[in-house]
Amino acid sequence: MRRVRADDLRPSGWLTGRLGLRGQSPQTDEAGHRHATWLELFLDLIFVYALAAVVARLGNDPTPAPEAVLAVIGLFVVVQWAWVGQVYYDTRFDPDDALHRVLVLVALVGAGAMTLGVDEVPESVLLPVGYLIVRGVLLVLYLRARPTSPMARMVTTVYLIGFGSGWLIWLVSLTAPSALRPVLWIVAMCIELATPWVGVRWLNQWPVDNRHLPERIGQFTIIVLGSALASLLFAVPDHPRPHMILTAGIAFLVPAAIWWLYTTFVTTHLVASRLRGGQAYSYLHVPLDGALLVLGWALGQVVRLVDDDAVRLPLELRLMLAGSVVVWMLCGLALYWLWSPPNLLRLAITCYGVVSVSLIAAAVREPRLLLFLLAASIVGYAVLLTRRLNRAGRESEEVAEG
Repeated sequence: MRRVRADDLRPSGWLTGRLGLRGQSPQTDEAGHRHATWLELFLDLIFVYALAAVVARLGNDPTPAPEAVLAVIGLFVVVQWAWVGQVYYDTRFDPDDALHRVLVLVALVGAGAMTLGVDEVPESVLLPVGYLIVRGVLLVLYLRARPTSPMARMVTTVYLIGFGSGWLIWLVSLTAPSALRPVLWIVAMCIELATPWVGVRWLNQWPVDNRHLPERIGQFTIIVLGSALASLLFAVPDHPRPHMILTAGIAFLVPAAIWWLYTTFVTTHLVASRLRGGQAYSYLHVPLDGALLVLGWALGQVVRLVDDDAVRLPLELRLMLAGSVVVWMLCGLALYWLWSPPNLLRLAITCYGVVSVSLIAAAVREPRLLLFLLAASIVGYAVLLTRRLNRAGRESEEVAEG
């Protein structure tokens, strides 16, 4: 079916004026590809602080309790989902007019409340109130876009029913005892996360922008990597000894290699033609980004232990290091699978990465040696896979041109 353009979303006559849909069109390049607007980038800023608040709940204890780790993972999913919801609206609508900007700024206030409330959940109501504001704005935006076309009515119906149901449960949680609130939040999130899959048949009829969505999700991944770097930098003492500078440099190789590999994957546009509704692509980034957030914290703890002249790393920290890297690698394999079933070489590269990291974490306890071997393994993995991705990208371009 014909791709729906931004101009098709603008109703005519009195409805245009009432809805305030006159304004600038979304920014596109010469090929007509949608790019992030200044407003979208502004919204990202508050989520930088939200992620920092989430990872800060782990503290500086290198052996966090399992329930603390689970709480951080759950909070991360809530924060990322709040951000992703706006991205999906923007990739299909986003008139970028005055009313739209005001509503997004209100959502930014809600994101700020979420950031302030992360540290005090479940006792504080700041997190649920902030989330209600963010998702409430999203529901208003979908109501606003609903009359613009038959396709818009179909897509917004899916979101309004699913997200609206989740929103009501979040609202009810405000009146519940603090011990019961997380249960209601989990139920609400399950409903919201299931909504795009339940409505996949209708949502896929209006495919997402195959350049804008990967670009925006990639920008969130870069924000997560930035948070990982912050965790690493904050672990370095104010007046570091020479060996600490070297240690931090070795640790830096890990997020740097991940950044190199991830940006190579995104810029090859391998999965662009297979995004459809974008559900699989965006959902795979939830565990991927969560793993990177935990990895940054774990690297920071290793650097701290090196500064404390620790002889060995605790098992819990080694498990978190290995687990986060393995989850990142497996999610990368699944993202590649969206383009094409991986061949033996691609599977062999993933096996090398998973096995080497697991063996290093299991056998090496000395902090400096583990950090060095881990960095060497991940850099090697990134080099091998980058060459494979570049080759696949060239082959894909040749097929498209042919």
